[in-house]
Amino acid sequence: MTILTRKTLLMGSLLIFLSGFIVTESHRIPVAGATIKDWNPVSFWYYPWGRSGVHKGIDIFAKEGTPVLAATSGLVVFSGNIAMGGNVVLILGGKWRFYYYAHLRDIAAQTGQWLNTGEVLGTVGSTGNAQGKPPHLHFAISSLFPILSQYNPNLPQAWKKMFYLDPNAFLQIAK
Repeated sequence: MTILTRKTLLMGSLLIFLSGFIVTESHRIPVAGATIKDWNPVSFWYYPWGRSGVHKGIDIFAKEGTPVLAATSGLVVFSGNIAMGGNVVLILGGKWRFYYYAHLRDIAAQTGQWLNTGEVLGTVGSTGNAQGKPPHLHFAISSLFPILSQYNPNLPQAWKKMFYLDPNAFLQIAK
């Protein structure tokens, strides 16, 4: 590989990396018809919370089968079933943030698909460890890079909190 080719590759990679931070985000509540009254605003990072220790998102309660919408635009990096989350969709959005939608009854999005804000990705359900509980969407936002200002050594799993954003604060913008 020539020096020029390496330099071009490095500059291209750097440009892609930086563009992920520059991309603007539009916001919306990810459950059709939901309002801020449909979730508990203090449930984020609530302790104790089952096997995960802390609640790394919020639960938005709705009637089973209610459409779940992309809270922001992004690339679907995973669409499928996992033990705790049941039917889930994971979207990589702007600022290198992951948007996690869990306990879906049905999945409408496919891995590799681009979704725009407000597009249907599935429906509210109670799959995974939510079986037998009221239907809801577990919604979490995580960052690919740590947010050092969020570190609080007095919180359980303090180092992990640097990688999670409070969905309630994100959705307050979307009201």
